[in-house]
Amino acid sequence: MTKRFFQLCAIILISVAALGAGIVISRPSDSLYPRKNRERQQTRIVIPQELDAASREGDQNAERMAYEDSVSTKIALEEGEVMIAVLTQDFDGDPPEEQFIAYRNLLEIESPIYIAYIDYDEIGRVYRRIWNAPTAATRPGTVSLYTQDIIGDRSVCILVAGMNNPGEHTLTIFRRNDQTQTSRPRPSLSTSLEPPFSKIAELRIDGSIRVQEVERSQAYQVGIASGQSFSIAAYGHDYESENMLDQMEIIFTYNPGNGLYEQSKITRIPGSQIEQRRLRELLSGAPGVFERFINDLWYYVSPQGTLDSRQYIYFDPQNRELIFFGDNAQQVFSWQNSSHTRYGLYITAQNISVTTLRRFLDIELESLDSIRVKIFEDVHLKIGVNNSWDGSYRRAGTVEKPASPSNAGVDSFIDALYDGSIGKIRFSRDGVYELNSGGALKKGRYAFSKINDQEILELRADNTPGGPESPGGNSASLRETYRVDRSGSSGSAENLSLSRIRIGAMGIQDLHEGAIALTQAKE
Repeated sequence: MTKRFFQLCAIILISVAALGAGIVISRPSDSLYPRKNRERQQTRIVIPQELDAASREGDQNAERMAYEDSVSTKIALEEGEVMIAVLTQDFDGDPPEEQFIAYRNLLEIESPIYIAYIDYDEIGRVYRRIWNAPTAATRPGTVSLYTQDIIGDRSVCILVAGMNNPGEHTLTIFRRNDQTQTSRPRPSLSTSLEPPFSKIAELRIDGSIRVQEVERSQAYQVGIASGQSFSIAAYGHDYESENMLDQMEIIFTYNPGNGLYEQSKITRIPGSQIEQRRLRELLSGAPGVFERFINDLWYYVSPQGTLDSRQYIYFDPQNRELIFFGDNAQQVFSWQNSSHTRYGLYITAQNISVTTLRRFLDIELESLDSIRVKIFEDVHLKIGVNNSWDGSYRRAGTVEKPASPSNAGVDSFIDALYDGSIGKIRFSRDGVYELNSGGALKKGRYAFSKINDQEILELRADNTPGGPESPGGNSASLRETYRVDRSGSSGSAENLSLSRIRIGAMGIQDLHEGAIALTQAKE
């Protein structure tokens, strides 16, 4: 019996040992897999939280760093050289990208703006600066750098537009010499015997310079024929006339014989007769004089001479902002630089939403209530932007009323006093409104308009200590747009209902805020 008892105990011990081994295999111990490793494999639940000011500032810094990286040069600049503009793309049909760089040398007195070409050296397998040349521009804030087939033979031409220290507009054009490079193996950069680019035009004039593009044939579009070369129009002062606004149009055309642009035609353009003392005051070049003159809402003048309130430009030099409205879309640009010209002002602006989209405005005085605007945009970044902004504009205070009641619009400015939940608001004929709310006087500019049969009111607050503040406490960026509904007229009194809206690429969007009721009050 004793022997049988020991056999039974042995069987029980062996069973318990086997069961323990099974537990160890199916469930590893903490000593084999530490706790921190197991936690790393667990699912995490992330709860979105509102970003604080520091986080938002960090995102802005990251966005700025990403933008700066996208426009960085492929080589290091030399001592004293400061980059102004960079254009990166494939110019010769091979995989590596090339660069054009506009820069200036701070070590040189009255340094011009230089243009450099950066290409990839397949033997050394590095990027090198293989060519550079000075241009006619000297003011960094006015420089625009772009490429265009200006001759019509599909050659790469680099155009550098800008201004120089005397206030003249400049345009320098270089054409690529090795046009057959894309059809043969690329040689080493060190074995090139001729410069890759040669200058074909360099213009300086006290007016403006425009490349006159023409529509090219279908054969050119499909690549089986050459196209017509573009001409260049330069506008300058007519020194034989006593009127300061008289101009001369000089046309330059391309001469294939010598490969240069040459003067081919001169036309005199008479300007408006304006009192010369006032004209000299506006065009004197004194800081801020012309900026204060254009500080207003300007409506587009059609080729037929009629005003179009559906397209306008609002210049706001105090807040350094420009607003373009047309095709039921509003574009806001940051006003970066201003340069005085003989006939007005040259402005460099940057889109506040697409920071790589810049717009250059050449504004000329046409009369004491009208200006002529010529606009150029960076052609290497076109985002649904048209070129319909060129033309004459008239100050909003001169808008004419339609004669037909059936097509009647609205008066841009009125003379009336209204009372409502926001306080008493006074609209004046000079385009200024005053809002008295709880004893606090708030001022700004306003304009009534009509979009798709809907009456619109835009309020633009003055950036002054007494001006209205936005909900975030920033008084420098308040611009409010409302849809206006007129009702409850009794005699000469009239009620207004203002509903907050946003105007953008999708048209008019209701912000679904409470309507503001205004009742016309007696003086």
